[in-house]
Amino acid sequence: MNPVPVPALIEPACPLSLAEGGRLLREGRLVAFPTETVYGLGGDATCDRAVAAIFEAKGRPGFNPLIVHVADPAAAEPLVEVDDRARRLMARFWPGPLTLVLPRRAGSPVSLLASAGLDSIAVRMPDHPVALDLIRAAGRPLAAPSANRSGAVSPTLADHVADSLGARVALILDGGPCRVGVESTVLDLTGPRPCLLRPGGVTAERLEAELGEPLLRAAARDRTAPKSPGMLDSHYAPALPVRLNAATAAAGEALLAFGPHPGTLNLSPDGNLEEAAANLFAMLRRLDAGDWSAIAVMPVPEHGLGLAINDRLRRAAAPRDRR
Repeated sequence: MNPVPVPALIEPACPLSLAEGGRLLREGRLVAFPTETVYGLGGDATCDRAVAAIFEAKGRPGFNPLIVHVADPAAAEPLVEVDDRARRLMARFWPGPLTLVLPRRAGSPVSLLASAGLDSIAVRMPDHPVALDLIRAAGRPLAAPSANRSGAVSPTLADHVADSLGARVALILDGGPCRVGVESTVLDLTGPRPCLLRPGGVTAERLEAELGEPLLRAAARDRTAPKSPGMLDSHYAPALPVRLNAATAAAGEALLAFGPHPGTLNLSPDGNLEEAAANLFAMLRRLDAGDWSAIAVMPVPEHGLGLAINDRLRRAAAPRDRR
């Protein structure tokens, strides 16, 4: 008889649980932790076995790279080639929801599996004390995608992680709800022009103002070798079908509203994009658990954080990737 899997342990983040998390990470185990964006599934980015365990736990395609999390900008220097543009953005937006894709430094200790064999690595410094303390406790950079099964709705609470991953993770550090609620912006700096690969918590307008030039937008996605997480057509998806730009709900549908409109749930009755981003994944999860045939979503403005919200909604509504 096969043993019953032991559910992941959820512990409030404190010095003792952080020390335990650091020990587990050094042993090649997986630890889920809060960031300002969503909960991450952390593993030692320098350990092939730990990175492979992340892919296994998520059921994630091996060609999809991971973001490597560091505790300060100096910790990125041994991993990637940091140019003047990257230093300016780190100084302005780190810690924060900005991931930079930079050329891999010769001798970088990051597992090639974490970067899907590419000659670039995605790095960021999260803006959450638990995340930073855990990285320091582990004493190494952490590869950490969102702590959920691949392609599913991202977790913004510790309970979401337990529901999605269960015994696949050794420890879940509970730091409460995530403040931003959508993943980091991903900016590719491997070429002469900065290219926005994924909109997120730092808006394109703020990046352009800091860099003094417009951002390129990623062209048609290379489905065989994306340069960033979150670039697959179908991603962040609930089990129920998602219908966008809905004015009302059809029979049997739940309505996810925005602004001063009635709905089953409302991302932000006041039309506040920050509130809507923070609510997005939690509300999709609540509707997905209900007795509905589909989820209809009202339009969200296509500017500021609305770019990130609409990006996630379009991927949630896309035909499902059956790899």
